[in-house]
Amino acid sequence: MTSSAPTSRPRPVRRLPIAGALRLNKASDIWFKAATSVVVSAAVPNLTLLALGRLDLAMYTMAGSLCALYAHNLPYAARARAVAWVVLGMLASLAVALLTASFTTSAVVLVAVGALLAAAQKTLCDATRIGPPGHLILTFISSASLFAPQSPGQIPGHLALTAGAGAVAWLVCMAPALVRPHGPERRATARALNAAAAYVEMPDGEAPDAARSRARAAAAGAVHAAWQSLLATGGRGAARRALERLVVRAEVALAAPADTDPAQLRDWAAGLSGTGPVPRPAHLDGIDDELLGIEVERAAGRPSLWRRLAPGSPHLPVALRTAVGCALAGYGSLALGMGRPYWALVTAASLYQANVTLTWNRTVQRVAGNLLGVLVFAAVAPLAHVGPVFVVLLCLLFSFGAEAFIARNYWLGTVSVTPMALLITEFARTQDAGELIADRVVDTLVGALLGVVAAVIVTNRRAADHIEVALDAAERAREHAERTLAAARPGPGDLEGARRRLAAALVELRAADDTAAGEWWQRALPEERVVAVEQAGHRTLAATVRR
Repeated sequence: MTSSAPTSRPRPVRRLPIAGALRLNKASDIWFKAATSVVVSAAVPNLTLLALGRLDLAMYTMAGSLCALYAHNLPYAARARAVAWVVLGMLASLAVALLTASFTTSAVVLVAVGALLAAAQKTLCDATRIGPPGHLILTFISSASLFAPQSPGQIPGHLALTAGAGAVAWLVCMAPALVRPHGPERRATARALNAAAAYVEMPDGEAPDAARSRARAAAAGAVHAAWQSLLATGGRGAARRALERLVVRAEVALAAPADTDPAQLRDWAAGLSGTGPVPRPAHLDGIDDELLGIEVERAAGRPSLWRRLAPGSPHLPVALRTAVGCALAGYGSLALGMGRPYWALVTAASLYQANVTLTWNRTVQRVAGNLLGVLVFAAVAPLAHVGPVFVVLLCLLFSFGAEAFIARNYWLGTVSVTPMALLITEFARTQDAGELIADRVVDTLVGALLGVVAAVIVTNRRAADHIEVALDAAERAREHAERTLAAARPGPGDLEGARRRLAAALVELRAADDTAAGEWWQRALPEERVVAVEQAGHRTLAATVRR
């Protein structure tokens, strides 16, 4: 392990651009899955309530229906567990909100409870890595429920509606398994192959070192994600073994780009679409399947949830930042006399990302999207007031649009999310569109301003500490891999286990460095040591592949 003092330099306060935050990205390859799932999940209970004349209860069914937005990147065995936990988390959050609302009408208390709930939801979603949309849906539902009139006797029925809609959402999320049971892991493997091809295609010596480093880090992350997806499939059947061989080919491409044909990688990736047979690299036929996977599960093991939330966790400063920012936003809205302080609270909760720079980007996106979204609501409000059936249909349309566009950029998705959220308030009763728009604009600006203030004031010094932990872990993993390489006859799976452990450590190191790089008020970071450890780690990875 490196014993010399690392060379560091203070990291300056980063610029906070606006144009870059609004730049559109490439559409997600599975955007239509989440969009279709949430539409179907919401249509079933909402149309049922419409037929029964009880559309005033739609907020509680929407709480369960929105759970269909989660876990579309996970294999179905893992997705079943993940969506079930999301539904349970939604029920727990809603229960706390409804109980609080039934016992007090004090806005001061309600904002405090909403801020604490938002912080808890943010922390748990980050620690479990549930993925988009993260805590935002939970916070939106629980915060709105805090300010809805409630009595203790109504709570069981309202929770039952959420549970029923959540069960529908679970079934909708699992339905594609009947047609394409290995779809998620096939897509993850295709992403790894395409990312490796993009790295291989970079002209050696012509592309800037920083660009090559980013491309390699992106490819390494995609390969790591592919292994995680394969591990989450459960049993190691023939389909998983065939996909493992392709992920190994992606690893080989990273280790020996000069000897790799990127067109072949892309052909294999294209062959993973649909339900046809998995492409089989001919020159890997002799590799023992056990060598590919015996130690993979052990190498990729993750710490328990308690360890990820224990004192010293990098998630805790972000939790404090969320609680402070949401409380400031909610109380700021109350001070201005706004009738829906939870909108400001939710705005602040939506901003907090891994560091201040990313939080600023999300703030720009949120404000831009909300302001455009209220204009869209102003255009459709007359149609919504024609009758409840139009409210339901518009909500379904905007929920589809939100998921269709949000992967391009958060602000573009928010243009659909904002009118959908405003229309949900119309389920109980028709409201004045001008008043709704004015409240939403003010609460958006208040929540964004005070949310950013909290992000700057509540520092996250542990981001730099996490780099040191990640550096030590990467160096230990590299030393273990080198000892395994030096062994005359490594045991079956030992080399593969060492390789997976080192690859995972390097991915964690890159994530920790990127997080700390965008954090303000940070002490000097060991930049040169990070570069040296990454370079040494990738050389060792290449040696394990050649071995």
